[in-house]
Amino acid sequence: MKKYYLSEQRLIDLKAELEDLKTTKRIEVAERLKRAKEYGDLSENAEYDSAREEQSDIEDRIDELEDIIKNASVIQKGGRSDFVDIGSEVEVEVNKKTKKFSIVGSSEAKPEEGLISNESPIGKALVGKKVGDIAVVSAPAGEIKYKIISIN
Repeated sequence: MKKYYLSEQRLIDLKAELEDLKTTKRIEVAERLKRAKEYGDLSENAEYDSAREEQSDIEDRIDELEDIIKNASVIQKGGRSDFVDIGSEVEVEVNKKTKKFSIVGSSEAKPEEGLISNESPIGKALVGKKVGDIAVVSAPAGEIKYKIISIN
């Protein structure tokens, strides 16, 4: 069973999306299916096919959201730790430049904003390290070394 690491706000957002899909979206697609059936021959009914595909997509997303919510672990921020973990904000030195990363679960990762998944190569290398440690990440251009300056 996979564990999903989420911020409290992300979990709230996913629960709201699930509620919307189960109530509003299911009803809308059911109405589309009903109207499409009234057009007659279903074998060549593009509206019916489209509605069935949307219904399938909605049900798949509902299943996915229910699994995520059921197996969610809320990330606790603000706790001071000596080691990098999910929820940590990490300042590193790489190639003589300073960068800041927040370690998040994979569903919240936005590398361009400094939100790094714990499952990404950089995240995996950083998790478990402490201030002063060097995290090494293999990249196509060679190894990249991240020296941990601070952990919050």
